Amino acid sequence: MNFEVNECVAKQSDLKIVVILLHLLQTYKFKFMKRLKYLLIFTFCFSLLGYSQYKLPPLPYAYNALEPYIDSTTMRIHHDLHHATYVTNLNKTLEKFPEFYKKDLLDLIKNVNQLPVEIQTAVRNNGGGVWNHSFFWTVMAPAGTANMSPNMEKLLKDNFGSVDAFKAEFEKAALNRFGSGWVWLIKDAKGKLSITSTANQDNTLMSVSPVKGTPVLALDVWEHAYYLKYQNKRAAYAKAFWSVVNWTEVERLVTK
Repeated sequence: MNFEVNECVAKQSDLKIVVILLHLLQTYKFKFMKRLKYLLIFTFCFSLLGYSQYKLPPLPYAYNALEPYIDSTTMRIHHDLHHATYVTNLNKTLEKFPEFYKKDLLDLIKNVNQLPVEIQTAVRNNGGGVWNHSFFWTVMAPAGTANMSPNMEKLLKDNFGSVDAFKAEFEKAALNRFGSGWVWLIKDAKGKLSITSTANQDNTLMSVSPVKGTPVLALDVWEHAYYLKYQNKRAAYAKAFWSVVNWTEVERLVTK
């Protein structure tokens, strides 16, 4: 999953070149010095586009699109505050290492244990938070707009015995995840599907995850994802989730 970028961080090498050239202009009083100064300043500003920060992707639907199963207030807070905070904190974490801004987010978090030790935990938590939420929005859709196809139903039956058995196992994983985290439907290299969960903002693509696999469906079981509507009733939230699953996207991910 690739994310667009917006804010810019300067390349130090470009800055040094501009400073040297300006010094030469002052020293040797080249003709049209003022014009050249402006040209160099413009060149420097353009070079600011060299490294760019991660930004918050928009929701693929309106805040109230998942009503009544997930309320609009929760969606607004979840996306505009929680998800946005992960983006802000990730960008702040990478300020000392701006070369990492150019990396695809998934590449960054998949190899988090190869990053400088001082930022590994922050990137794991905040980079994971950015990627997980961005993925989560895409596997939901307004009720009735992306129903399960016969092919998807067969895939679940082949892997879990029945759709009901799959849902029961998924809901059980949601209830058994102590504290905050995520529940995942993942596929392995051979296409076999399985259910697992991760703590905090980890996911099964990370090198630090004990269970590896490609996510095809996710449920956020942090309390901020459901507490306004469901309070402490996580089981009710997990059951309501089925009404807003984007099965079209899930099937695409399973079969690609």
